[in-house]
Amino acid sequence: MTGVWDLVAATLAEAGCGVVVGLPSDEPGLLDAVRRRPDPALAAVAVRDQRAGACAAVGHAVVSGRPAVLALTSGPPFPNALTGLLEGASLCAPVVVVTTRIPASGLGRGGFQEVDQAALARPVAKAHLLVDDPDRLVWALRRAVHLAVNGRPGVTVVEIADEVLHRPAPPPGQGGLVRRLRALPPGPELERAAELLAGAERPLILLGGGARAAEAGRAAIALAERWQAPVLTTAAGRGVIDEGHPLALGLAGLYLTPPLDLVTCDVDVLLAVGTRLEETARMGWPELDAVRLLHVDCDPEAFGTSLEPVQALLGDAALTLAALDERFATRAGRTAGKNRANWLDQAARLRQAALDDHAAPPPFDQSPVRATLAAVAEVFGDGAVLVQENGLNDLWSYHWPVLSVGARTSVVVPGEQTMMGFGVAAALGAAVADPGRPTVVLCGDGALTMSLPALASAAELRRGLVVVVFDNAGFGWPRWLRGQEGAPDELTRFQARLPLDAIATGLGGTYAAPAGDAGLREAMRKARKAAADGRLAIVTVQPREDDVPAGVRRLFGTAL
Repeated sequence: MTGVWDLVAATLAEAGCGVVVGLPSDEPGLLDAVRRRPDPALAAVAVRDQRAGACAAVGHAVVSGRPAVLALTSGPPFPNALTGLLEGASLCAPVVVVTTRIPASGLGRGGFQEVDQAALARPVAKAHLLVDDPDRLVWALRRAVHLAVNGRPGVTVVEIADEVLHRPAPPPGQGGLVRRLRALPPGPELERAAELLAGAERPLILLGGGARAAEAGRAAIALAERWQAPVLTTAAGRGVIDEGHPLALGLAGLYLTPPLDLVTCDVDVLLAVGTRLEETARMGWPELDAVRLLHVDCDPEAFGTSLEPVQALLGDAALTLAALDERFATRAGRTAGKNRANWLDQAARLRQAALDDHAAPPPFDQSPVRATLAAVAEVFGDGAVLVQENGLNDLWSYHWPVLSVGARTSVVVPGEQTMMGFGVAAALGAAVADPGRPTVVLCGDGALTMSLPALASAAELRRGLVVVVFDNAGFGWPRWLRGQEGAPDELTRFQARLPLDAIATGLGGTYAAPAGDAGLREAMRKARKAAADGRLAIVTVQPREDDVPAGVRRLFGTAL
């Protein structure tokens, strides 16, 4: 069995995987094989919970850009990991699950921990590959990595039969690094798209997680500057461009900060790149149905998911944007000058209005959350790894320019499923991927309650995380929505609160609960220092009940 797992580890390392995350199995398995390897390019991360392990694999893949491996076994581990894998799929994160199957003698006969892993994987995985013959092992592993990184990146599963693990290891395969294949749409389609760009009077670019995965930011900004089009991102696409760029307007839909919603209502041509235009990106944008949509994606299934494009471009986001820019360059002088100038002026004025509204954060006593975000920006600056959750109060962090993401900041967010408890576990994987940078998690106390196994693993591995907790003693979003309807909210309030100070110090870390602006910055500086020493740092802030994020209030409550 040892020889088989050594071959699995060697094959995954050769294919370009960056980490194997998992729980130790009953017998030495893949994690042990990775730890035996002298090659530091493939790390082994032992966690205490498969759900956290899946999120850690996703965080590592997003920050490193390399496929990550989640080691599981049949039985409860696979369904326990599904929530994190669901987020990985929605984030276009390349994750390869390597799991085992019970002995064939127990199949269909009540074998211990028999689970139909292929059926469980079907909603989240691009492929499930069963290895019931040793000669298929190397092929299946390399095939899984290839499918995870190519097309729309995502989750693949390799299930290894127990019998294979007890046979002699097959010879290593021939291969090397599995590369991401990149293609361009046909020339005539690019020409037609360039004509549509030239005819736009009120253009807008929307960049999603696929644009981030393709590292299309530079090409997107080059085209935006030539086309003179403002740029929004989805939550999953955040970080693909510098939000300090004068054409950047922050995030779309639920996360769009007023008065920038006045820009989206006037768009006539939208260039959407690497996004399926999920519901959160469309929220508060009823005019989108009348917009002429140019849609760029590497996955043909993305087209027409929510809106029918006038032109679909199947290809790599970065290459396609560069090709569009080249073709549009010969047509740039034909754009409608006066109307375009008025459009750009309107977008610039609204952008400046948003900047003016949030140029100085409110005092701590008026908005502890926004004051905290300003302190995070001041102390950590550009270049940190920012990991976001999706509760109520931390949604302020999605609102540009309340928090602005620079060119050197890596961003990890939950996908469209917005699972709670994603942030700390994903941050663990991100910190393993890039230990030289500070990793900051923004989350609520409800999400942190679901993250305790990941906190313990981070302390164990000495991966210093700064965890900023907006502690409203419960579940803020359902509490606020119930308040809008006059419904009872007792169930949304925790009766027993986590002893965060004891948890932090018990794990060898630091704890602070600042109550003012001066103490807040000092707490952040101390947290950064502790994290640099490999220690966990928890900073708790108690939000005000009436300090509701702009997008939530705009779409679900009283208009601002």
